[in-house]
Amino acid sequence: MSTGFSFAGEQVEALACGALWWPAEATLFVADLHFEKASHFARKGWLLPPHATVDTLANLIAAVETTGAQRLVCLGDSFHDEAGPDRLSDETRRALMTMTRSLDWWWITGNHDEDAAAVLGGRVMEEGRIGPLVLRHEANPADATPELSGHFHPKLVIRHRGRHIARRCFAHSATKLILPAYGAFTGGLDIADPALQAALAGPATALVVDGERLLRFPVG
Repeated sequence: MSTGFSFAGEQVEALACGALWWPAEATLFVADLHFEKASHFARKGWLLPPHATVDTLANLIAAVETTGAQRLVCLGDSFHDEAGPDRLSDETRRALMTMTRSLDWWWITGNHDEDAAAVLGGRVMEEGRIGPLVLRHEANPADATPELSGHFHPKLVIRHRGRHIARRCFAHSATKLILPAYGAFTGGLDIADPALQAALAGPATALVVDGERLLRFPVG
C-alpha cells in the first residue's frame, strides 16, 4: 500500500502528519503551522492547550528525520501572528534555528505572519517555484500553473445517519494541491465549502491518509 500519487507529472507522497513529501527533490512541504497560536489567544484570556507549538515542532522534526528531507518549504501562516517569533520559548527558538541552518528552509509568507519568521533564519519569499510547481500561501484560481498552497485548512466532512466525521485532507484538482493545516488545534474548512471549491478551480478530490492507504473522495 502507498500514499503516493501523481501531481503535475511528479510523484509525491501525502504523509499522515499532514506534510507532503517530494522524493525527487528531497523536499518536504507543510502549511499553516500557526506556531504560538495558544500564546496569542492566552493574551485575550482564551485558553488553548499550551503545548501546541512544541507538539507541532516535534511532529515536524520527526517528519524531516523520517523522510531525510534536505529542503523544507513552509507554505505560509507559519506563525499565528507577526509577533509570534518573539513569544517562542528559548528552547523552541534554538530548535527552529538549528533546523533553518541545517536545511534549505523556505518561509512562504502568509496573511497571518508576513515576513515575521525571517528572524529565525532560512529564506523568506512571497512565492516560490521548484520545477513545474508554483508555491504560494493562498491558491490563485486564475493561474493555471500547477500550484501548492495552504491557507484553507481543508478537511473532509462526512455526514451519515446522524453521525458527523471530519478528517483533514489534501484538496486535489488538476492544477491545485492545497495542503491541510499542519499545526495542532488549527481547525479546518470543509472541502465542499464554496470558497475552497472556487480556489481549486475545477473538479476536486479529497485525499485522506488512512494508515498506509490513500483514500480518494470525489467532491462536487
